[in-house]
Amino acid sequence: MEENINALDEMHKGCCMGVDAIHFILDKVEDKSFKKILDKQYNTYENIKKDIEDIYPEYNDGKPHETSMMNKAMTKSGIDMKTMTDKSNSKIAELLIQGTNMGIIEGRRILNNKKVSEQVEHLLDRYVGMQEKYLEILKSYL
Repeated sequence: MEENINALDEMHKGCCMGVDAIHFILDKVEDKSFKKILDKQYNTYENIKKDIEDIYPEYNDGKPHETSMMNKAMTKSGIDMKTMTDKSNSKIAELLIQGTNMGIIEGRRILNNKKVSEQVEHLLDRYVGMQEKYLEILKSYL
């Protein structure tokens, strides 16, 4: 049971971080096709986040972990500093790839553990698969 809660919490935090990063970076993107891709990724993170919130009560009475205000502020300031002199698609893709890779690594680590329920494993597969899909798309903007 604890493994399920930990997996759901990690995925939820990852989705929150992805949503935050895309939210903070979207106003810096001028390329309409790139912006459309980021909107789709944002919405996919939101959908997975909602699915996590929907099943979380089956495993825990509380709410899934989210990113703290401090982490949000650090993410925003980091993005602002790293894009201050370079707002190119390549730079933005690079920043998003770094975050996406962290999510993939954590998701794969949990999946390889194989101590979660089938329901949580299915969500993990979606979460990791979505990030791997967008990682490939982001690479084309480098």
